[in-house]
Amino acid sequence: MSLVLEGVSKVVNGQTHIYPTDLELQSGTMNVLLGPTSSGKTSLMRLMAGLDVPHTGKVIWGGKDVTGMRVQDRGVAMVYQQFINYPSMTVYENIASPMRLLGQTADQIDAAVKKAADLMKLSPFLDRKPLELSGGQQQRCALARALVKDAGLVLLDEPLANLDYKLREELRAEIPKIFEEAGSIFVYATTEPEEALLLGGNTATMWEGRITQFDETPIVYRKPVDATTARVFSDPPINFLSFQKTGDELRFGDGQTATATSGAFAGLDDGAYVAGFRPNHLKLEKQAADSLAFSGKLNVTEITGSETFIHLDHHGENWVGLVHGVKNLQIGTALNVYLDQSHVYIFAQDGTSVAPASYAAAV
Repeated sequence: MSLVLEGVSKVVNGQTHIYPTDLELQSGTMNVLLGPTSSGKTSLMRLMAGLDVPHTGKVIWGGKDVTGMRVQDRGVAMVYQQFINYPSMTVYENIASPMRLLGQTADQIDAAVKKAADLMKLSPFLDRKPLELSGGQQQRCALARALVKDAGLVLLDEPLANLDYKLREELRAEIPKIFEEAGSIFVYATTEPEEALLLGGNTATMWEGRITQFDETPIVYRKPVDATTARVFSDPPINFLSFQKTGDELRFGDGQTATATSGAFAGLDDGAYVAGFRPNHLKLEKQAADSLAFSGKLNVTEITGSETFIHLDHHGENWVGLVHGVKNLQIGTALNVYLDQSHVYIFAQDGTSVAPASYAAAV
């Protein structure tokens, strides 16, 4: 069983929310929609579910065109960040409601509800009403209801955002396994690159209503096809630096020069490019003999405990570095930083990736 989107788009009041999109998802797979707020994740999921009819294109489910089919006839479960429960029902009845609609027996319902409640740590609260629960418990109730529905397509729109850290980490590991074992297509929307990496599976990066790349999650992270994908799949934000290559010489926008000796730089043709590098590759100490050295004004430091974020102004370009340890650095002073040439993505002026695959695979 597969879900195929063929040129689907969404236009509202003359504004395009989703540009014509092709996408194929297979049963038993977990697929992450990764993008910032308003990138189109929820709009695309609503088209998948049948909550909205596409302006153009088709939705194919199991080889059948279901573009005009009602959502209740598709076997879809969807959970939003803003949970929805039936306030007049107990937690037990909330979880059981999809199975009752399907005509399941009392024994089947009881076993499924208790199993889902145990997973979601709701067993002590089955006799309570949703409004007697905390926000996190109410969200877990909505997740449990989706779990017992045994749907072929499960759509979760930032479902863990309201949960505490420990429970969020537990559910990230457990929920995908459960749905994959059931053979469902699992689609999970998030704004957090780290969450996409933790969930694994496949990732579609989204930007302003378009899917910029779709592939196995590690491939999208390590081999972004363009600067936009690299930007989406980096938190803190990826840093960029324009440069000109002539022979072995690299000339940066501030007039600084360096020699291209390794990594993506060495195999480039002469021309103008944009370098991209993730914050964790910006170092305060020189790591390799051919490391590039830069100086910038230190604007802000953020200490997270074991790591320190450094925010630099490099001749008008805002850079972020992530370095290990607690660093006592003087705000407003010049700070020297170093970048290993092997940890740089290279993009053409139009944003297309030109980094050799052998390099990108090692990042």
